[in-house]
Order: sequence, then structure tokens, then C-alpha cells
Amino acid sequence: MRHPERRLLISVDMERYSRRTNLQQYEAQKDFRDLLHEAAHDVGLDRVAWTTQQAGDGELAILPRDVAESRVIGRFVPELNRRLRAYNSSRVPAARIRLRVAVHQGLVHLDGANGFPGNAVVFVCRLCEAEPVRRALAAFPDAGVALVVSAEIYRDVVTEYPEEMRPERFRRVEVVHPDKGFQEDAWLCVVDEDMSAPPTAGTSAPPPAPGGGGPAAEHRREPSDLPARPRDAGGIRTGDVRVDGQNAIGHGATAIGSVGRDVTFGGGREGRAR
Repeated sequence: MRHPERRLLISVDMERYSRRTNLQQYEAQKDFRDLLHEAAHDVGLDRVAWTTQQAGDGELAILPRDVAESRVIGRFVPELNRRLRAYNSSRVPAARIRLRVAVHQGLVHLDGANGFPGNAVVFVCRLCEAEPVRRALAAFPDAGVALVVSAEIYRDVVTEYPEEMRPERFRRVEVVHPDKGFQEDAWLCVVDEDMSAPPTAGTSAPPPAPGGGGPAAEHRREPSDLPARPRDAGGIRTGDVRVDGQNAIGHGATAIGSVGRDVTFGGGREGRAR
């Protein structure tokens, strides 16, 4: 038995793989492999050097010692997400590929008789299978990747060397597998999506950065978050300006657009409202 080695571990799993037909599974496996190779190549990573354990709907990868963790998380994952979004844009929902990606580091035996023994391997696979990660990806139908990382990876890599990632977009989640006696904190984001509002069930926001800011500071209120404007039989009223359909009625008022989207009131003392 060789001594275990401390390595970076990546677990990847396809969403809704088992719901595909045989031919769809066949095509998804090929395209999944190609997308990973192409994304890695574009950011200067050599996937041929990765030690992998394949599964039909994903893989476990153990990376070489000299691979920069910041490049994997901060460049490879965003590039993979971009490629998946482009790939999915021309496909029906049943043929799309969307991934849960988990990253952790720890000791692993590379000479196991039937895999890679090590608690770190178990840990990263538990993260990838976590229900909060599944729910987060499902909540953003246009996303390509939901990324979950261990607390150590978030602290040492995401917050210190984020590259293209945005640490404030991560949310702390509790990963629980009661039947396996597993309960750990992790950090989750859906790449290129803002999870700050509404919060995903079972998640909490990261602590604010020193000097203020954080997700609350950058939160843009969606129409559903805004207080309802008073309505009457004549439409929507703002001050002495009433909007009826695409028309604004009132002293010096004009309306541009349509109700439910941006509306501009101009002229006189009414000013502008959006």
C-alpha cells in the first residue's frame, strides 16, 4: 500500500440523467466528456493528466499535485458553465446537460483495488449529491453549473484567489445525509446567477465583507419584491398622474413603454418614475 497523497478532488454529476432515453444517455455521455476536455484546454489544464473514475452520469477526478486550485475553481468552472449555456441554448430541455460540481481537497489512496479509498473522496461525493445543490440548480433553468465547495476550499481559494468567481455570490449550506451520518457545512453558488434574492431554502448568506457590502448591497429588487402600487378602476396612479394601458393621464405627463415594464413619466413637477 502506498502512502495517501493530498490532492484536489472534483465530483461532477449530470442533472436528470436517468430520465433520458438510451440514445440520449449515449449522446450526453459523449458531449459531457467533450465539454469537460474543451473547457479544461481553454484555461490551460490538461485533462489527460487527471486521474478519473467514470460513472455514466458523471465522474470523480483527482488532479495532479501541481495544478493551481484557483485556476480550477476560478477559470475552469466558469468556462465550463459558459460552454454548457451555449450548448443548451440550441437543445430541447430533455437533451440539455447541466452539472453539479463539487470541489474538496484531502488525503486519498491512488492505488485502491476498486477505486480511491479516502474520507476526502466520500466527502466530495456527498457534497455533489446534496439536496441544496440539486434545488439550487433546478431554481435557475438557464444555468449550466451549480458549484459547491468545502469550507476549506471556500476560505482558502474562493475568498483569496477568486479569479472569475464572485465570493459574495456563494451561500453557506448545510449538507446532511441522515442515513449516512453525514452533516457538514459547505458553500454553494450557481455560476453567473445571483442567489441573494430570493434566498434558496436551507441556505444562508455569507458574512458581509469588511467595510460593508456583500450580497445585500448589490441586491437588485425584482418586480415581485417591490411594494404594490395603488390601483383603481382607472389603472395605476402615481401622484396626480394616472396610467391607463400605455397612456399617462395628468398634467404634462407622457408615458413610454407598457405597464409592467419600465414606465417613464416626463414634464412638469412629476419627474421620472421607474
